[in-house]
Amino acid sequence: MDDREFLAGYDPRSFDPAAVTVDVVTLTIRDGALDVLLVQRGVPPFEGQWALPGGFVKPRPDGSEEDLDEAALRELAEETGQRLGRIHLEQLATYGTPGRDPGMRVISVAYLVFAPELPEPQAGSDAQAAAWVPVSSLGLAEGGSGQRPGTTRKLAFDHARILADGLERARSKLEYTPLVTAFVAEEFTISELRAVYETVWGERLHAANFHRKVLSVPGFVESTGETTETGGPRGGPRARLYRRGDARLLHPALLRPGREDAVR
Repeated sequence: MDDREFLAGYDPRSFDPAAVTVDVVTLTIRDGALDVLLVQRGVPPFEGQWALPGGFVKPRPDGSEEDLDEAALRELAEETGQRLGRIHLEQLATYGTPGRDPGMRVISVAYLVFAPELPEPQAGSDAQAAAWVPVSSLGLAEGGSGQRPGTTRKLAFDHARILADGLERARSKLEYTPLVTAFVAEEFTISELRAVYETVWGERLHAANFHRKVLSVPGFVESTGETTETGGPRGGPRARLYRRGDARLLHPALLRPGREDAVR
């Protein structure tokens, strides 16, 4: 039997139905806090609860099949009200625990997005509202096991777990990749990089040690030859401006303070 004969007799109804969705963990820094984009569901199930932006993979307008990356970007655009420019998009993980969606068997492919500046969100057609929410307000339990008791903004489905996985991916990748540059403008200061690390890791860093470590990693950053227009908030000399270098991995890695102590 060749492929043509096989497909002629193939009946997809012979298999149990399952749907494919995408969910998007979108992180940015606003007013010095790490925020995640959430939508308040306007339809069952979990109507009124907050969730990560996402939805079913759909056909394109021409009838062809939509790719997963394309679906994630479409969902993000629908909730922010515009196509986004410079962002970092990567696939996070796949979630398919039976019963995670009370309607039917749903397999969700989660994505992780970082960007330095994102617009105020606009709720899509099936949402009551959309908002940037500080991650610290969501009461995520240790080990990705849900949300702590008393947390007022409960997340629908298994989105607390997906968000926890996304946060750990982001924190880990700051250690060994130049991902931090996705949170800042194309030209930045070392102090701005340090602020991102402190916000995402939730730990204070020694300014001089951080500056030395960043400049000691080959290809991490490169000088633009320019400086800021003014000095710091307390005066002093103008800070040097840098851009991302050509390194794809950081060696040596910039470990979180707790992990750095553990490996010593």
